[in-house]
Amino acid sequence: MEFGKQFKELRTARGLTQETVAEKLGVTGQAVSRWERGETLPDISLLPEISAYFGVTIDALFALSDDTRLERIQNMIWDVREFDPAVVETERRFLLEKGMKEPDNPKPYSLLADMENRLAEQCHARAELAAREAIRRDPYNRDAFCELSHAFGSRGSDWYCWTHHKEIEFWKAHIKAHPDASRAYLYLMDVLIDDQRFDEAREAVKEMAKHEMTFRVPLYEGNIEWFAGNRDLAMQHWNRMCEQYPDEWMTWLSMGDVYARAGQFEQAIAMYEKAMEIQKPPRMVDALEAIAQVSERMGDPMRGVEALEREIVILREDWHTVNGETVDYVRREIERLKANA
Repeated sequence: MEFGKQFKELRTARGLTQETVAEKLGVTGQAVSRWERGETLPDISLLPEISAYFGVTIDALFALSDDTRLERIQNMIWDVREFDPAVVETERRFLLEKGMKEPDNPKPYSLLADMENRLAEQCHARAELAAREAIRRDPYNRDAFCELSHAFGSRGSDWYCWTHHKEIEFWKAHIKAHPDASRAYLYLMDVLIDDQRFDEAREAVKEMAKHEMTFRVPLYEGNIEWFAGNRDLAMQHWNRMCEQYPDEWMTWLSMGDVYARAGQFEQAIAMYEKAMEIQKPPRMVDALEAIAQVSERMGDPMRGVEALEREIVILREDWHTVNGETVDYVRREIERLKANA
């Protein structure tokens, strides 16, 4: 780990001289020079002061390999509830620089998008709390209603101005250039359905079927017809999905969503349980979180607690995850449901 190189990058990025830094840290300019040349390391007692001075973590003072640093950023995105702004700025700069140096490598920009979206989620969480407080103080505050809706990611009250036009045009152009990018069709169909552009969605699923014949084809054929108001036809497509892809756990997760959407909660939970039953380790926990949500809607929060406690076991046994935000979020949900029981 190249402390000297990292130290010099942090110093020069802020336009500081060796002498300025040395004076601030209470050492000689020669000591700073020797650190940067890699001849010596600062006393360990100085590391907290150095990290505070540059606004980075102590870890960030020691240069890591790019692959290790990318892994650390991904772990931060998964496991940290609230990002340190100084760390974010440092890692943002690293990702942008790596992306420019490696024009064929999508990983830096993919991670950057992931990090920025998590930041947006954190901002929306704070916005939600602020809007809730505004509404508590004034239950008729129209502006706060709008901001709370925005924080939840919902459309505002002026829904007639709200469409996915920009996103739809992006996915259409992407599919035209890459017609075999089958997952792109899913994103396109979701927003087409949401905007009630059902004929275009039907064409999209036909095109997707040319490149991917999986449970997703009858699933989306059913989704389109359900939201278009053709409920019997939708069930025909979904029944075909169950017949053709009974060993695919996502088939049953999707059917759980179908029944939950229809308000048939016991059937939904049965489907989610089947999805969990046929999975092999490492198991995904989506179905358990869905059971918790449906149980709460049924007025049985302790049933949801049981599902989330199973999720913690799977996170430990299948994913070796015992701490960090992934587990902490589940624990907070358990406590919230217990409080509402």
